[in-house]
Amino acid sequence: MAKKLALVTGASTGIGFELATLAAQNGYDVMIVADEPLIEAAAADLVQFGTQITPLEADLSTFDGVDQVLAAIGGRPIEVFCANAGRGLGHGFLEQSVSDWRRVVDTNVTGTLYLLQRVLADMVTRDAGKVLVTGSIAGFIPGSFQAVYNGTKAFIDSFTDAIRNELKDVSGVTITTLMPGPVETEFFARADMLDTSVGASESKSDPLAVARDGWNAMMKGEAHIVSGLKNKVQAALAHVTPAAMLAEQHRKMAEPGSNE
Repeated sequence: MAKKLALVTGASTGIGFELATLAAQNGYDVMIVADEPLIEAAAADLVQFGTQITPLEADLSTFDGVDQVLAAIGGRPIEVFCANAGRGLGHGFLEQSVSDWRRVVDTNVTGTLYLLQRVLADMVTRDAGKVLVTGSIAGFIPGSFQAVYNGTKAFIDSFTDAIRNELKDVSGVTITTLMPGPVETEFFARADMLDTSVGASESKSDPLAVARDGWNAMMKGEAHIVSGLKNKVQAALAHVTPAAMLAEQHRKMAEPGSNE
């Protein structure tokens, strides 16, 4: 009998790679997806756990890229879906090109929603499946010098709450939102934020610890998990702190040159 299938996006490095590792360690066949050739190296690392690992390089900011994933799945039921693909973007909004900020929106929101809709539709039909969506505590904070990214995460945090309510009577399907803070991954280099206070910080979370928090919460069917005590405190404070103050605090972390 074939093993159960897990789909993990954004899986070449960081949180996504660690989620794929946990899936393989727990006996799942895993399809891993990323928009870079490094996904092949990630697959080579994962085969040690003895399950079938299928890597796919696809641009999940596009409908065509999502359709590639769906075609590769070939109708096989997905038991676990970790929607982790995401893209950051630093600097002031007026300095960002339209193509750059649109790719952030299309990756973090449009492509994520399209793939979620297709995967969830099948799960609901079967009345079975677990979904983990990587949001962020950034969604609680007006993101000065990271405004588009934080805005997309605010959308994702809100969207998953809404869809969870819509599906609350589908007992076999659960949606968990993973909300980390800054994590020690390639995110900040790719977002051109290494010259910022948050990008240069040595106190970022370990991606394995974040992935483990998310995986465990998903397996329990929990609604949310803020990974890390410091991030839990920051998330709680964000709900009672004026937006202007939060934006100023974020500016000190994300403004270019703030690590000097």
